[in-house]
Amino acid sequence: MSSSQPEYLSHEEYINRSRKLEELRSLGIEPYPNEYRPTHTIEEVRKSYPDASIGHSEDAAAGKTPQVKIAGRLVLFRAMGKNAFAQIQDGHTRIQVMFNQEATQIPGYHPQGDPPVNAFKLIEKKFDLGDIIGVEGNVFYTNKGELTVFGKNVSLLCKTLLPLADKHSGLIDKELRYRKRWLDMISNPEVHRQFRMRSEILSLIRKHMEANRFLEVETPVIQSIYGGAEAKPFITKLNALDQQMFLRISLEIPLKKLIIGGMERVFEMGKVFRNEGIDRSHNPEFTLLEAYAAYWDYNDIMRYVETLYEKIALHLFNSTKIEVPMPGKEELVTLDLKTPWIRMSMKESLRHYAHLDVDNMNEEAMRRLLIDSGHIAPKEVQGLSRGLLIAALFEIYVEEHLVQPHHIIDHPIETTPLCKLHRDPALRKERIVERFETFILCSEACNAYTELNDPLLQRSLFEEQENRREKGDEEAAPTDEEFLEAICQGMPPTGGFGIGIDRLVMLFTQALSIRDVLFFPWMKPQGD
Repeated sequence: MSSSQPEYLSHEEYINRSRKLEELRSLGIEPYPNEYRPTHTIEEVRKSYPDASIGHSEDAAAGKTPQVKIAGRLVLFRAMGKNAFAQIQDGHTRIQVMFNQEATQIPGYHPQGDPPVNAFKLIEKKFDLGDIIGVEGNVFYTNKGELTVFGKNVSLLCKTLLPLADKHSGLIDKELRYRKRWLDMISNPEVHRQFRMRSEILSLIRKHMEANRFLEVETPVIQSIYGGAEAKPFITKLNALDQQMFLRISLEIPLKKLIIGGMERVFEMGKVFRNEGIDRSHNPEFTLLEAYAAYWDYNDIMRYVETLYEKIALHLFNSTKIEVPMPGKEELVTLDLKTPWIRMSMKESLRHYAHLDVDNMNEEAMRRLLIDSGHIAPKEVQGLSRGLLIAALFEIYVEEHLVQPHHIIDHPIETTPLCKLHRDPALRKERIVERFETFILCSEACNAYTELNDPLLQRSLFEEQENRREKGDEEAAPTDEEFLEAICQGMPPTGGFGIGIDRLVMLFTQALSIRDVLFFPWMKPQGD
């Protein structure tokens, strides 16, 4: 065998199943038919016939009970004399099936051999766990009270050549589960339910946005200049123009251009890409919701965001209180998402949780505190402005206390070049902006601004970012001249926000890692 061929081609199970495949074809059975039309899903059968009044096996054999046609993956099989009992699974739902030596047939198959091999024996000997089959028959309840389908016509829909995970231990290796999500979903019904909940949450968000007159739009993924966040981009090339391009790190700039163009409420839910670290709450590509509303400010956005979370909780759990695992600790905590949420300025949170009054601290004292924390290198501290020092102190000394939902408002202007200066003259003088970040379970859940629409101030803030880039800050945003031109033509007062959808789903599905809520999370190549 060539060394370039995958190892599984030499596995005994693959060889045995391949042989069965050829034997089935030689008997006139097509192992990969073009179509099969079930009348019910397994879940529909379970909901339609919830009690034993429909009858027992004798009634089903005589055709006196309801008839169904279902399909699913064979996940359990045990022969018991003239009958065999199996379980098949579609999606995350299973049902028991009974095969009978006399009554069960395979459409199109005529027993062959000496003595002839009937359909019952063929299923027992040539079908394998993992095969996808169709079953047509009558439903009944066993003496033990289990809903069962009496299989009268059984069709092979897909012959599998590789086995499922061990039927007893299941698929428990975390890394293997992430790499081979399809096996994870087959072996662990809870994972299937979790991803169904993810889709339900996305649907709820869209309905909430549309109910509040937001229009869903799509903007470019590949951009000639990146911006809207402080992050290192992925770089690519547009061969047709011999031009360097970037995968978007944010949705912000094009959405604001649409606000300028007269779309007063817009949102997009799509993938963004940041060439950063991978950990419990970060993946290089993730799903981001960004929305902008003309004539709103960050106070309107705060109310809107907390209402969104509250509505999702009420829909999913009929309560604003949800029990979730505390990251990094083997304990559960009860979160209350009922509005209104706690609001504190960044400075207030430092006084309340860290007992630090930065108004009475000079920059050297702040630098010493940051260095003493052990979380930041002395060389990195030296280049930080006062506003960035305050933000770093918050990150190190406050975030770990923000378990219940908090809106942390009024940030230093250095933390973003796209936010409007505070309306309060005293805070404006301190270069405080109308920005808030929402924290839940000590992690950022939302970032929002009263958006900057002053083109002259916007240019000067971009220039500050450029200075940081020249000094080696790879996450500082470049100047976007096209955006500056757009806001010179007028953007109304606007509020905007961004929510990491994957972190939101983690919260509502009780997931401890972002990998648990991504169908295919990024994994290091095997062997590295």
